[in-house]
Amino acid sequence: MNLKKYFIRALHRLQKGPGYTYKELLVWYCDNTNTHGPKRIIKEGPKKQLIWFFLTLLFASLVFWQWGILINTYLSYNVTSSLSIGFKTMKFPAVTVCNANPYKYSEVKPLLKELDRLIDAALERILQPTPGNSSENIFPPLDLELWYQIPLVLIDEHDKDNPVILDIFETIQTTGGIQTSTDTPTSAGNESFVDMPTSVGNESFVDIPTSAGNKSFVDMPASAGNERFVDIPASAGNERFVDIPASAGNESFVDMPPSVGNESFVGNHTAGNHTATAPTPANTTLEEKKYKLAVKLCSYPGSDNCTYRNFTSAAQAVTEWYVLQSTSILAKVPLEERIRMGYQAEDMILACLYGAEPCNYKNFTQIYHPDHGNCYIFNWGMDEEALNSSNPGAEFGLKLILDISQQDYIPYLSSAAGARLMLHQQKSFPFLKDQGIYAMAGTETSIGVLVDELERMGYPYSDCTMNGSDVPVKNLYSQYNTSYSIQACLRSCFQNDMIEICGCGHYMFPLPPGVNYCNNEDYPGWAYCYSLLRSSIRHRQICIDSCKETCNDTQYKMTISMADWPSEASEDWIFHILSYERDMSTNVTLDRNGIIKLNIYFQEYNYRTISESAATTIVWLLSNLGGQFGFWMGGSVLCLIEFGEIIIDSLWITIINIISWCKGLKQRRAQARYPDAPPTVSELVEAHTNLGFQHEAAGTLPRDRDEALPPEPGTPPPNYDSLRVQPLDVLRPDSDTETE
Repeated sequence: MNLKKYFIRALHRLQKGPGYTYKELLVWYCDNTNTHGPKRIIKEGPKKQLIWFFLTLLFASLVFWQWGILINTYLSYNVTSSLSIGFKTMKFPAVTVCNANPYKYSEVKPLLKELDRLIDAALERILQPTPGNSSENIFPPLDLELWYQIPLVLIDEHDKDNPVILDIFETIQTTGGIQTSTDTPTSAGNESFVDMPTSVGNESFVDIPTSAGNKSFVDMPASAGNERFVDIPASAGNERFVDIPASAGNESFVDMPPSVGNESFVGNHTAGNHTATAPTPANTTLEEKKYKLAVKLCSYPGSDNCTYRNFTSAAQAVTEWYVLQSTSILAKVPLEERIRMGYQAEDMILACLYGAEPCNYKNFTQIYHPDHGNCYIFNWGMDEEALNSSNPGAEFGLKLILDISQQDYIPYLSSAAGARLMLHQQKSFPFLKDQGIYAMAGTETSIGVLVDELERMGYPYSDCTMNGSDVPVKNLYSQYNTSYSIQACLRSCFQNDMIEICGCGHYMFPLPPGVNYCNNEDYPGWAYCYSLLRSSIRHRQICIDSCKETCNDTQYKMTISMADWPSEASEDWIFHILSYERDMSTNVTLDRNGIIKLNIYFQEYNYRTISESAATTIVWLLSNLGGQFGFWMGGSVLCLIEFGEIIIDSLWITIINIISWCKGLKQRRAQARYPDAPPTVSELVEAHTNLGFQHEAAGTLPRDRDEALPPEPGTPPPNYDSLRVQPLDVLRPDSDTETE
């Protein structure tokens, strides 16, 4: 009922109008507010009013400016980091050990046999580019189909605008888009022989131009010193080149001048340096004749859409080429077979001791890592509770003796020898390529560990995740039942892009169901696609933006020291004992090149916790907002409520004025439609009760005189206007006048 009265009163207020203007409302606010300044505006003289109005406006602007800065600072969600040091018994970290070489060469050699023969022949042509040294002279013949899938090429860049590209086993030389025959005589009688360009040591072999006549080329003997072969220009006639004997010193073969007829060039025999008689161009240097070895990657075999991966060293190019080719071969091998070809735990882990308790290879969990083959994890915490360290110090840590069998390494795949190890949290996947360290063979490596615990604040203070459930990238490493990490996310993102763009997955990362690994036979252009994707900054940035750091993390800081082990005095008996325990043999089957000893322990039980806290809170924001308001204008929260009240009243006045304006507009439209005044109530009643009453509208013609009129009534009708109910606000002034 009260609500109904309230709405009726509001309706009457709308009908009556606001009752006061904006000016009256503003004067009332300035006279009644508790904020300093507005009162002086209405109570002082004209000059002071102007001064106080300017000061009030200035300080109000400063307040709003400071408020904007404070609110923006709060919404930036900055954090502060605090460091605290604690002391407690800690869980021993999970320790992953792997061999730097993923497979035993004796096991994987049948799969890589043709690949090794190809790289051996290629290196022989690169290092010894003698005439007749081609793939046709090798028996049994090389599998050049495997070579052409991802070939190595030589690039001569001394002419930047017109580089020369030479495939080591190819017979077509490409020079700026023009192809010329190399190492193969033409059938027209004239022959053009072009040596394979290379720069190995101090030797430089370059092109020999074609002559207009027939040529006869014979062998040039080797030199005991440095050799240099340069261009021999064409001759107008027939030429004959004969043997140039070897010299005991350096040899330099330079340009021969053109001949008009038949000429025979014979070198001068000297006991020292052997030099031909023709002059050498002054601008020919050894630096100009250097060449780069590159890996040629094409979108499909025989395509012109190719890219060349250049390397500053041929060793890097050979390693990269061998990794790509071996990846294609091993991708087709089942996982069980790859595990069998790797290093087994009983052969690799010779001795184990944790604190005072002995352990062996059965205390390790085996996982397969594509980069390092079989890896073994101690204290992973998957099947049983993680172990605690009883005390800090080297005597209470983990001691291991490993055999890496360096003599069984793959020569072109693993150029580093040693053990790869990593300390990490329980139930986390070890990414040894990024976070692992090497332990060198023939040494005892001691690793002292300190623990740092990181605690990050979540959204909105940072873009971290607790368990990876809010990350849009599907974690392919979840098949190992491991916890989320940003490394797993980045690799999963790259593998997903690889599958989407290239149609197959890379051998180094896990696969989702229903997808195959890339290889040269089924996916000929996979290496080209992989190279472009790996070098794409856009795809890399998308993965970085999609993946998130973990909010809680534990990092292990390591202090590493090494010493030779075993010493020369003790190596005999140590190798005898270890050989007997592993192979049950009295002969020594181990040596210094394959043995490694590891000591891993906590340096101390002090751990550091680096935690984040909010730099600005809601309490900080409110206190600073109130402080600025009180300092500049002497206001409080009640002053803000007063200011809000005047805003509401201003809105109410605006609404009432709009409604009044709409009603006036409606009345003006009605008057425009009916220019005469509307009939009164008495006229309407008379027309209803007296059938003879006709209201004559303006402009109607009078009736004809002959037309009969209705009879007039005997008495006039009453004035019904006096019975009209008047509104209260109309009657009120009359009542006031009567009382007066």
